[in-house]
Amino acid sequence: MTDESDPPGDPEAARHARKMAKKKAARERLMAGRTDERGLVLVHTGKGKGKSTAAFGLVLRALGHAMNVGIVQFIKGQWDTGERAVLDRFPDRVRMVARGDGFTWETQDRDRDTAAVQHAWDEAAAMIADPDIPLVVLDEINVVLRYGYLATDRVLEALAGRPADSHVVLTGRNAPQAILDAADLVTEMELVRHPFRDGVKAQAGIEY
Repeated sequence: MTDESDPPGDPEAARHARKMAKKKAARERLMAGRTDERGLVLVHTGKGKGKSTAAFGLVLRALGHAMNVGIVQFIKGQWDTGERAVLDRFPDRVRMVARGDGFTWETQDRDRDTAAVQHAWDEAAAMIADPDIPLVVLDEINVVLRYGYLATDRVLEALAGRPADSHVVLTGRNAPQAILDAADLVTEMELVRHPFRDGVKAQAGIEY
């Protein structure tokens, strides 16, 4: 049955237009109340793939807006990653450092891992405090926090003292509850299926 207010033509199209008009009006009312603009703490955690991938998507978005970006990779120091090959082409915009020596089960040396993390954190803390770097990615930092290579309180202190318009992204599994509590946005990647379980190795352009 058609509404008397429907214009001539397809009744279903007219109903769709009314429905979308209501959604648009509701969206505009919602957006009108969102006026705050400030730096955010974003956490990508969970067992699923995509935590670092999503963070580097934000890096590309920031570069598109002519923002400077700082990146510290706490674990993937020995990996020849695709993202590093690309971002090295933006030396004026991107400061990227990799201080890890690989996953902790590869080094089997806690003192060495801890020392590498401390060096990485010193550089990360300097980036977070720098007002000229509005986006900082701390890649896999949640992993080193889980293993106790870095005190969570030190990270929280740096986040609390950062410039008001600075964004910081923390990636890695098992983010500590204190980090989750301090975050403005938390995304948990859920593992549904992964080809590794079927014998497929990590592949260039997908995993690294």
